[in-house]
Amino acid sequence: MLVGKKMTNRFLTSFFVVCLFLFLPLQSNGQVGSAKSYKNGVIVSAEQRASAIGKEILQQGGNAVDAAVSIQFALAVTLPRAGNIGGGGFMVLHTADGNTRALDFREEAPRKASSDMYLRNGEYIPELSRRGALAVGVPGVVDGMIKGLEYYGRLPLETVMQPAIELAQKGYALSWAQAQSLNSKGEAFKQFKSSSDYFLKENNAPWQEGDLFVQKDLAKTLERIANRGRDGFYSGKTADLIVEEMQNQGGLITYDDLDNYESVWRTPVKASFRGYDLHIMPPPSSGSIAVHQILEMLKPFELKKMEFNSTNYVHLVTETMRRAFADRAYFLGDPDFVDIPQERLLSDSYNKKRMQSFNNDKANSSDEIGHGDIPFLKESSQTTHYSIVDKDGNAVSVTTTLNGSFGSKLAVGGAGFVLNNEMDDFTAEPSEPNMYGLIQGKANAVQPQKRMISSMTPTIVTKNGSICMVLGAAGGPRIITATLQNFLNLAVFGMAPQQAISAPRFHHQWMPDKLYYEEFGLSPDTRNKLSNMGHNLQPRGHIGRAHSIFIDEDGLKYGSADPRAHGSAEGY
Repeated sequence: MLVGKKMTNRFLTSFFVVCLFLFLPLQSNGQVGSAKSYKNGVIVSAEQRASAIGKEILQQGGNAVDAAVSIQFALAVTLPRAGNIGGGGFMVLHTADGNTRALDFREEAPRKASSDMYLRNGEYIPELSRRGALAVGVPGVVDGMIKGLEYYGRLPLETVMQPAIELAQKGYALSWAQAQSLNSKGEAFKQFKSSSDYFLKENNAPWQEGDLFVQKDLAKTLERIANRGRDGFYSGKTADLIVEEMQNQGGLITYDDLDNYESVWRTPVKASFRGYDLHIMPPPSSGSIAVHQILEMLKPFELKKMEFNSTNYVHLVTETMRRAFADRAYFLGDPDFVDIPQERLLSDSYNKKRMQSFNNDKANSSDEIGHGDIPFLKESSQTTHYSIVDKDGNAVSVTTTLNGSFGSKLAVGGAGFVLNNEMDDFTAEPSEPNMYGLIQGKANAVQPQKRMISSMTPTIVTKNGSICMVLGAAGGPRIITATLQNFLNLAVFGMAPQQAISAPRFHHQWMPDKLYYEEFGLSPDTRNKLSNMGHNLQPRGHIGRAHSIFIDEDGLKYGSADPRAHGSAEGY
């Protein structure tokens, strides 16, 4: 079916979801809506060229980590709104011998950062944490990719980076979606000469599908990294260019900030549910605590009997989301700065207590549902996700971000890449929502060298010790609920892999007190019943963009790209 470009992505998403669930049985193995299976390696990412590059690395003898690094640098070229070297992220890794580790390469606040840096004459100015140089945290992607490769990769850095370098040097033909992505931020790019030089077309003409997009300066930056490793970014020419841009634009990042940045190995949070073990990125990822809490709250209930997206199911899961996000706002921050009561938050007794106020017939108000009663000991969109499993059984789940689309909108002159606006993920001002509407507390206040909490939730799921799912998503706080629902669709409702990821989603984040749902994802009758129960419903075009892998009992690997985006599954 040919569809005109003037039709909105929102309509197309809704149309696809309606067709999928009206005409496909849940256990269908037909071609429509089914994920293709692979015996060896499989990759799912947000962009076709990046997925193809990762597949080539696997076929050259690389493992899942080699493929992950190649994909990350390729996405910096082909998905500049989200794929990046100017941001940060998380990696969860499960090796074939059964070990699971988590690598935190989240951005840090510069050493000159302070809790009142976004106040002017006592007034909070949101734009300062969202656009321009003051919005930028110290980037962690390059350090994280190199550290992961050094510990677990098989191939040299130059080998895994070469495809991305060639793409930047020679350019590639823009897809319609890529052209529209660049055009949508045209006015924002005009505020900065460096961004205008890289992302605006000559004479400010709009980008068109098929236009050749060449990034010579980015290619040189990637070459410096390939040749010098970490020093090719955090010192030398690239560091000079970053610091110069900061000085020109009134930013805070210095040579010391760059030189002293270090990604950190952490222990994943492990949640058990219905025979599955979920290994989730720990704080500063808030997703691990939130997903674990929600699953603990859901354990006493017969979810399958409620039926998928029924009134009772949506009501129950929404109320668990409300409570988990309320705790997120109060308790969570960088574990190197804040003493998080993690054991208590994840305990069965605590989460049962959190559900004592749950009413089967009535929605709780977020005004009456605050954080749980645990002593606080001391104060101390734009994202992309990809999942990989190689032929040996190594699995990687990676989520990286610039925060907003094209991050701070500020590119580094001479280096060719855009910088993040992750400082908005801190509590810039208590009681004030960030760009995603999240209310956050003092545990996440700005402090020098502190990492802001994140909703990124890369997850690897095992059953009886064997990998069965690699999960994660993009989409701000909706990452948490999209990842959760993808897991429940597979584990509870027994959906086929592609149906699980395509199924309509809903989302609640405590504040604002709204139950978001994908248009046409809930029946009119269900919406009316939920509204009568006191839920404040609000439709959205889509909730999260997930890219997952499912492995069946025979070892076949199914790659599922979310139809809400332009992702791609590749394998062999």
